[in-house]
Amino acid sequence: MFKTMRVAAAVAGSAALLSLGLAAPASAATYLNCRTFVHHNDNYLGIAFCSNPMGQTWRFRAVITCGWAPDVVGEWVTLAPGGIGQSQGTCGRLGSGVGAVGVDERRV
Repeated sequence: MFKTMRVAAAVAGSAALLSLGLAAPASAATYLNCRTFVHHNDNYLGIAFCSNPMGQTWRFRAVITCGWAPDVVGEWVTLAPGGIGQSQGTCGRLGSGVGAVGVDERRV
């Protein structure tokens, strides 16, 4: 019974966000083939390297979670079908470096 109530609350919450013009939580589906990593000589630099196996153009950017400094995002990179590219971002030097690197991808 509690699980059903939580699902109903999540659906109602998403509907409320959409009715306010706000985005609902994004799905976790990925379409690009990406590798993310921290630069081996600079632990403040996060990198996302992606290829596009799809039949349509996509764009992506690196999303870097920084320790004590504000999080950063890399530049948008547009990939045609079969294309490859890299996006990167640097955490502030007063922080503790890169904690994680993710990818924000969108269809063009």
